[in-house]
Amino acid sequence: MSDKFKGTVTHVKMGPGAWALQTSDGQQYQLLKPPADLKKEGLEVEIKGKIRDDVATAAMIGPVLEVESFKAQ
Repeated sequence: MSDKFKGTVTHVKMGPGAWALQTSDGQQYQLLKPPADLKKEGLEVEIKGKIRDDVATAAMIGPVLEVESFKAQ
């Protein structure tokens, strides 16, 4: 099941680097294989996706969010 997440896209310079979504309530989600159009520092977005508990990442900066779709705000 998909959920909606709103926030700001950021690039975290940890290890090889990772793209993340920072929400207004302080939660950070690591974006799993984000599309090129989403990889824009400071982009305000609404993402439709799901949290993946079965995926580990090198950056380990927060829950992993698999992006199904997104729209800029």
